[in-house]
Amino acid sequence: MKTLYTGKTKDVLLDEGSGSVYILFKDDATGENGIFDPGSNEVGGSVEGKGKIGLKVSRYFFELMEQAGIPTHYLGADVEKGLMKVRRLTVPALEFVLRYQAAGSMCRRFAIAEGVLFDPPYAEVTLKSDSQGDPLISERLCIMKGLLTKGQYDEALGVLVKVGEFLKKELAKLELTLIDFKIELGYDEAGKVYVVDEITPDIWRTKDKSGRIPDQIDGAKMILERINKNN
Repeated sequence: MKTLYTGKTKDVLLDEGSGSVYILFKDDATGENGIFDPGSNEVGGSVEGKGKIGLKVSRYFFELMEQAGIPTHYLGADVEKGLMKVRRLTVPALEFVLRYQAAGSMCRRFAIAEGVLFDPPYAEVTLKSDSQGDPLISERLCIMKGLLTKGQYDEALGVLVKVGEFLKKELAKLELTLIDFKIELGYDEAGKVYVVDEITPDIWRTKDKSGRIPDQIDGAKMILERINKNN
């Protein structure tokens, strides 16, 4: 397969024979100084089996999202190969963030105490650029840079809120409270929007019943155990 994009924790591949697109889930995890952190822009290490666990968790949530009427790029998964088959879409270099509590980079950027509650949730859009530190970006700049067309910014924020309501509900069933999360969106030729990338602890922070915030490694293992138990 031809590699279309190499990311920190996943690669995007093209089967040139069939034209199908796949995401390869790798065992790498983001973090710094030996501490795993889904908000980091660096690879903090590798954990054997992480990729397949992440793929299983993503498959579970993407299938539920489709049932809930939230369009996604998910078309199927080959867990043994660590591959997720996806729709071929245009994905702007943007991340859409929704925060229910202050945590991570927001606290560092704005000197806000950890755990401050946001009601309603606080939405942010960032330019996906490690070299620039993923800066916040406005609707006007998104349009000027050709990342979105008029109306898509507000549409994206609507999808973000809808995904948040879905995730809060589903994670609560697993005895987890959603703190914040980020998603990426893609568009087909007709301009229809889809949730893309992955749905795993790599994109969110949660708090368990004891108040502990598990990292993405422990969080994914715990979620998969609870999914398997409930099913």
